[in-house]
Amino acid sequence: MLPLVEVRHLSKYFKVPAGLLHAVDGVSFSINRGETLGVVGESGCGKSTLGRTIIRLQDPTSGQILLNGEDITRVRGKDLKRVREKVQIIFQDPYSSLNPRQRIEATVREPLVNSGRYSRSEIKEMAAHLMDLVGVDRRLRECYPHELDGGRRQRVCIARALALNPEFIVCDEPVSSLDVSIRAQVLNLLMDLQDQMGMTYMFVTHDLSVVRHISHHICVMYLGEQVEMCQTKELFSNSLHPYTKALLSAVPSTNIFEPMRRVQLRGEPTSPIDPKPGCRFAPRCLYAKEECGLPQKLEEVSPQHYVACCRVREINA
Repeated sequence: MLPLVEVRHLSKYFKVPAGLLHAVDGVSFSINRGETLGVVGESGCGKSTLGRTIIRLQDPTSGQILLNGEDITRVRGKDLKRVREKVQIIFQDPYSSLNPRQRIEATVREPLVNSGRYSRSEIKEMAAHLMDLVGVDRRLRECYPHELDGGRRQRVCIARALALNPEFIVCDEPVSSLDVSIRAQVLNLLMDLQDQMGMTYMFVTHDLSVVRHISHHICVMYLGEQVEMCQTKELFSNSLHPYTKALLSAVPSTNIFEPMRRVQLRGEPTSPIDPKPGCRFAPRCLYAKEECGLPQKLEEVSPQHYVACCRVREINA
């Protein structure tokens, strides 16, 4: 089956006074239609940059992005506009991503108006349907963003993202700024929409509990590179990379009979500006040896389980 989204050796660098900042470096994966890929890692690992580059909010430095088998890496003009109707994003902060001077209903209508494909009556009807779909009350549709709470604002952002019936949505930490009770509501809404409409997501987060709930596969990133990728159940039951083990050890546990075994990382993180070849996690890794200074490749160590670590078999023997 042809994957909906395929990324091949994608890189995104930024010029800074000290050199080139390697925000995303050689990332490859595919996402099948109707599935969710979770992308996790600590702050600054390149998760959000990866999502924005895939949907062409930022131009990639190198690599390929395929949507339904079509290369969209360098499209411009009308072709880019056509692509952007098929891919959308839900941003982390719903308040800053909404126009404070625009009423809620006008915000949801805007993509429909800009597409130029619908009449006024169709736009009104479709906007009402979208707001019903995500659970925005009718009494709130003439409000401004500052009059709503965070959960309702994020529902408006979801409705806006769905307006043109996209095939792929990047969810850039969409629940990290919400209260815990509201997080569950928004996550369940996204999962219900996936079941009803066959949506495909890339879900960016640093919260492993959230990504476990919503994702089919998980990609773990560290300083712009993939270090591990596999199915969600496999990651939580059989993580192999030392960095993934450290991340999972920090997840709070409610089991009072089994104390938490935190993996304490020491050492200074590698600079993402013109990094040297080799494992970028090595300065903080408990198992690092001389061979870790060589370039690390993402390799399949078991069926559909990929790890970028030359010592993975020794560590997990």
